[in-house]
Amino acid sequence: MSLEWEAGRLDSDLEGVGFDTLAVRAGQHRTPEGEHGEAMFLTSSYVFRSAADAAARFAGEQPGNVYSRYTNPTVRAFEERIAALEGAEQAVATASGMAAILAIVMSQCSAGDHVLVSRSVFGSTISLFEKYLKRFGIEVDYPPLADLAAWEAAFKPNTKLLFVESPSNPLAELVDIAALAEIAHAHKALLVVDNCFCTPALQQPLKLGADIIMHSATKYIDGQGRGLGGVVAGRKTEMEAVVGFLRTAGPTLSPFNAWMFLKGLETLRVRMQAHSASALALAQWLETQPGIDKVYYAGLASHPQHELAKRQQSAFGAVVSFEVKGGKEAAWRFIDATKVISITTNLGDTKTTIAHPATTSHGRLSPQERANAGIRDNLIRVAVGLEDVADLKADLARGLAAL
Repeated sequence: MSLEWEAGRLDSDLEGVGFDTLAVRAGQHRTPEGEHGEAMFLTSSYVFRSAADAAARFAGEQPGNVYSRYTNPTVRAFEERIAALEGAEQAVATASGMAAILAIVMSQCSAGDHVLVSRSVFGSTISLFEKYLKRFGIEVDYPPLADLAAWEAAFKPNTKLLFVESPSNPLAELVDIAALAEIAHAHKALLVVDNCFCTPALQQPLKLGADIIMHSATKYIDGQGRGLGGVVAGRKTEMEAVVGFLRTAGPTLSPFNAWMFLKGLETLRVRMQAHSASALALAQWLETQPGIDKVYYAGLASHPQHELAKRQQSAFGAVVSFEVKGGKEAAWRFIDATKVISITTNLGDTKTTIAHPATTSHGRLSPQERANAGIRDNLIRVAVGLEDVADLKADLARGLAAL
């Protein structure tokens, strides 16, 4: 933004305001045009008043935009809004959720460092560590998510970082974030939490002691399945290192996608509460059906970590997973019998989706890796959208009838 411009009353005073107000207004800096909605700055580069001005900007001696690989006003608005909602000093947007994980590890770790990753993570996360990061000298071990003693025992003198999903994808397993943060800090390691399934509307891991959080913004932050993106948030010290990686390697979020995510954030809490209410109703219903062996949803009183979920989350999220009686063939029959729900592996959409994790999101893992992650052949994952719950029950009943 031009140094000569002062927006004054055109910008909102957000000191002391609540979550929903931040979700609608944080990060917006109005231009001399006086626009009400957030502007899209669809530009790759920026002009300077003189050669000296350009030199000062590139050297970091003068604030302002340099190149949209790492400075763009629309992307910055999204970053500032996420930082405000998560209670972070700074946020850095990336091209995808996987790019966010890569940026964290590449900026915080070096060859020879040891990373602890929960067994209960997204299949591509395991692939990133196993197939790529290990090749560059990163050591990786996979403790069970909920077992704090196992985390403690897994530390080495060179352990630098812990990475968890809580709740996990797709089994809704949790870890006590505050307790794990204490363990990590006692060993001078960083705790990173993938907060994708809850979003800051339901859980704020930084306030529980985590050092860094990340999201696939593709999911609930967007909320309508429109674009790819990711974001990392935490203390300024760690985030400056992430910006450095972004500036050099370039896994950059597009301004257009950042604008879409800003629009998604405006309705975040309303959507997450509606998703969670419908998911709980479906989970309770599925638990009573004779064709279902087990339902994985932390909102159920039968879930072994239900009390922990109530402590560290304000609701239980939209993802319900369950095991049907039979194997892969039974799971496929169930999925194929649905007529309303979308058969796709994405989640976070207004439209409910259904998937078979063992052959899709976790399909690239070896049978042993899938077993370690608890992904059985009869497991189905449903990401509950915003349709009428009665219609979703009727559609899932078609699946039950096909077993």
